[in-house]
Amino acid sequence: MRHTLSVLVENKHGVLTRVAGMFSRRGYNIDSLTVGVTEDPTISRMTIVVRGDDEVLEQVTKQLNKLIDVIRVTDLKSEETVERELALFKVSSDVSNRSEIMQIADIFRARIIDVAPRSMIIEVTGDESKIDAIEQLLRPFGIREMVRTGKVALRRGAKGVSS
Repeated sequence: MRHTLSVLVENKHGVLTRVAGMFSRRGYNIDSLTVGVTEDPTISRMTIVVRGDDEVLEQVTKQLNKLIDVIRVTDLKSEETVERELALFKVSSDVSNRSEIMQIADIFRARIIDVAPRSMIIEVTGDESKIDAIEQLLRPFGIREMVRTGKVALRRGAKGVSS
């Protein structure tokens, strides 16, 4: 089972190293990790996706809470959150297939952000399944390069993670 954790931490150097080190020492793998400053510049939010059962989740949460720079750890259940990912795809293209690639991008509400004589760069945001789906449709054209941000998530409604 995959769990998405929202971890509020002090925005200081070395915090990411300590968090990643904790996962490494305990033998837990991180599927996805994104970090960014919050509305408060002294606090950063880490969105960490980890695999494991409820026991693994409990252990990870306890270990994270022991770290001095961690303010709060919250398990974000998917039905309570809005989740997004960003991906960029550099796809091989030429005059013969460019319009077909543009139609795929349009269907997924993606944007063409760069066009070169032999390639295009497509930007798409959405949930994991949307990113996976457009990736599969673009593969036959030849994906030259691809990058995905990993998941970012916020709890729905008035109650926030920092509440």
